[in-house]
Amino acid sequence: MRYFVTIGDRTIQVELTGDNAVIDGEASTVELRNVAAGALHHLLVDGKSHPFLARASGNGRWDIRLDGIRHEASVVDARTRAIREMTGRDNAPRGPRPVRAPMPGMVVRVEVEPGQRVTPGQGVIIVEAMKMENELKADGGGVVSRVHVTAGQPVEKGVVLIEFETEDA
Repeated sequence: MRYFVTIGDRTIQVELTGDNAVIDGEASTVELRNVAAGALHHLLVDGKSHPFLARASGNGRWDIRLDGIRHEASVVDARTRAIREMTGRDNAPRGPRPVRAPMPGMVVRVEVEPGQRVTPGQGVIIVEAMKMENELKADGGGVVSRVHVTAGQPVEKGVVLIEFETEDA
C-alpha cells in the first residue's frame, strides 16, 4: 500500500509491504507497535528505535509528539491523494489551525496582531479560566490573519479567538 505523509511542507512517499517499507525510494525494515493500548507507539526502523505519541485528529490528520516536539501530519493513501488532486481539495489554505477557547473564560492578553508571523508553539493569547491563566499557542508557523477578541472580553468554549494564514499566502 502506498501512502503520502505530509509534515509541514515536506511530503514523504511510503510504500508498505509486510515488515518492509520503501521510504522516499529507500528500502527499510520497519516494525510499529502500539504500547499499552494508548497513544504511545514504538517504531523500529532498520534497528533504530523511535518512541512517539500519536493521536488521530480526523480526516487523515495526526498530532504527533516525537522527542518532545509536536508535529501535525497528514496521511493519505494514493487513491485519496489522486481524488484530492483531481478535485482541487488540497489547494485549500494551510497554516496553523485557528486558536479556539478551550473553555469559557476571560481574555487576559492578546500577544499577537494581524500580519504578525508566528512560529509553531508560540504563545498567542492568554485566557483566564477557573482562576488560572492559560497560554494558548499556535500549532504551526504562519501569519496572523485575524484577531477576534480583545483583553477583558469574556469568551465561550470553542469560540475562534485568532485565525492564521500560511506564511507564503
